[in-house]
Amino acid sequence: MTTAPLSEAAGAAAGTGAALAEAKIVTFGCRLNAYESEVMREHARAQGLTNAVILNSCAVTAEAERQFRQAVRRARREHPDAEIVVTGCAVQLAPERYAAMAEVDRVLGNLEKLEAASFAGTAPRRAVGDIMAARDLAEETAGHLIAGFAERTRAFVQVQQGCDHRCTFCIIPFGRGPSRSLPLGEIVRQVRLLVEGGVREVVLTGVDLTDYGKDLPGRPGLGQAARRLLALVPELPRLRLSSVDPVELDEDLFRLLAEEPRLMPHLHLSIQAGDDLVLKRMKRRHLRADVLRTVERARAARPDVVFGADLIAGFPTESEAAFENTLALVEEADLTWLHVFPYSEREGTPAARMPAVAKPLRKERAARLRAAGEAAAGRFLAGQLGRPLSVLVEEPGRGHSAQFAPVSIPGSEGGRVGEIVEVVASRIAEGALQADAGARTAA
Repeated sequence: MTTAPLSEAAGAAAGTGAALAEAKIVTFGCRLNAYESEVMREHARAQGLTNAVILNSCAVTAEAERQFRQAVRRARREHPDAEIVVTGCAVQLAPERYAAMAEVDRVLGNLEKLEAASFAGTAPRRAVGDIMAARDLAEETAGHLIAGFAERTRAFVQVQQGCDHRCTFCIIPFGRGPSRSLPLGEIVRQVRLLVEGGVREVVLTGVDLTDYGKDLPGRPGLGQAARRLLALVPELPRLRLSSVDPVELDEDLFRLLAEEPRLMPHLHLSIQAGDDLVLKRMKRRHLRADVLRTVERARAARPDVVFGADLIAGFPTESEAAFENTLALVEEADLTWLHVFPYSEREGTPAARMPAVAKPLRKERAARLRAAGEAAAGRFLAGQLGRPLSVLVEEPGRGHSAQFAPVSIPGSEGGRVGEIVEVVASRIAEGALQADAGARTAA
């Protein structure tokens, strides 16, 4: 997850102070929010909502909420005559706080933001229901098929929502409700439509993705769903998974990783810490050894697999020795792409009542973890030099390899946006692989 806006998109008349030709979407936070923003974009268009800014919030950290409030105020300054609509996890958790902002015209909860009627001119100015009562994801998402994505070559597809677990640092379950899954038939319908619209890579996403299927008949797991999706949509070239729990990767998923080249060799693990006592105080479902077993099994299945990880620095009670265990795990597990967060107190969570680590020390430890991550990414990129890379061209001259390495491709050799090309990189610049001329189309 990230605290910065994932995307900002507007209509043709999006200049400061100008009336917006269509609703502008500003998205904070996770990939699930990115998917839901596309649903809102289509609902706003269908309802004829123009000259509006819709801001989709994140609540994972206090900094995420601070940046979101800043964005709301900036939206009002830049578009003084536009309707300002706020929604997302921060709004779901504290609707009264955002309704009280002078800049805000409409407040929508996480369920209501996905209802087309919420964007009609006659809709209530405030609509925030009981997210904890949500039970049926198929019913919630009925009519939500999206034909395209702002990033046309890659699309996020929601297959799971909510969380039944209660990590001591996390407030998100109370913003997203209980865990619920989308039946495979609905997933297939959405993916087919996206592929028809030019999408070449789909990322399955959810709040607790590896909990997928536990509420569905027969309790199909994530691996079974991914296998059947790839079989039923053979025209989809690439499939990725968003963040997964290290101890909930099922047998089907390991087999699929070994057997299916269209499943990308890149797993992002929700690890959070590398020290057992801290993990227990976080109320996580895994220990350090579980992470190491998971990466070992995944590499045995697919030797070229790489791992990302979410890590929290400075969790309450974290000693220097405990932090060193987390730092050492980066190298021991060979984690490549790190998302590092200094611990952020969330009111109402058990961790907020635990003995705190000083904020300057949290920031210092986060910086050390990020430095370790940059070094790990650098080692990985260096190891890719001279090897053939299969790259999805996502914008002119730029894309990502199967292992999610950023790749720059020179000039006309880069292929058209949406093509998958094979290239060889000979150098690294600005954190990306620089491909040589002579790219050839692979698909």
